[in-house]
Amino acid sequence: MKFAVIGGTGLIGSQVVKALDAAGHEAVPHGKSTGIDIISGQEVDQAVAGVDVVVNLTNSPTFDEASTAFFQTSMDNLLAAARRGGVRHFVVLSIVGVDQVPELDYYRAKALQEEILRTGPIPYSIVRATQFMEFVDAVLAMTTEGDTVRLPATPIQPIAARDVAAAVAEVAAGAPLMGIRDIAGPEVFPLDELGRITLSREADGRTVVTDPTAGMFAAVKGDVLTDTNAHLAPTRYTDWLS
Repeated sequence: MKFAVIGGTGLIGSQVVKALDAAGHEAVPHGKSTGIDIISGQEVDQAVAGVDVVVNLTNSPTFDEASTAFFQTSMDNLLAAARRGGVRHFVVLSIVGVDQVPELDYYRAKALQEEILRTGPIPYSIVRATQFMEFVDAVLAMTTEGDTVRLPATPIQPIAARDVAAAVAEVAAGAPLMGIRDIAGPEVFPLDELGRITLSREADGRTVVTDPTAGMFAAVKGDVLTDTNAHLAPTRYTDWLS
């Protein structure tokens, strides 16, 4: 099969392309560096014409309310081009619990992206993943003040990017789900404890202080960002750190 991987040069996209190619498919990466602009629509028709599957792994450049316009416009452009191009399957990567955190602008925008896909003209699959292990350092940096990192005890189920890419490639190569597949790491950690584990392995001089009001994850209620009934990936966090 032939795949257009939009956002195919990024952290997940580049690995999805490799996985699909290794399985004997033809996967073409697309992004700004290859001349495609999903907001203006530049080169979008050419990118998706004649492909069997579109995999959309693009992300908003901001996490504020502007992300809503990004996902609305980009999905409208991509779905319209996919319909014109005869695409038979459209895949997006989303977030476990994305529809359970309306307090966060970015999560509302991603939930809108899912809704646009569900009501669109192309058979679809949505892969929802838990938080990437690769983003833990950035989460710590967001709430660092001097030598102190403030984090809530929000339950997190981190997953390695390579496991996300493998799951996306598997779903993309199959029949449209017409629904959602949840994928998650094999372990659940309170975010503050995950921060302590990370800093201890990195010999970092910072100290984690539990603060239920700190950072974007303070808005998360309960364990909605975890799913022990999801398809569990094999990579454990401490093994990934090593």
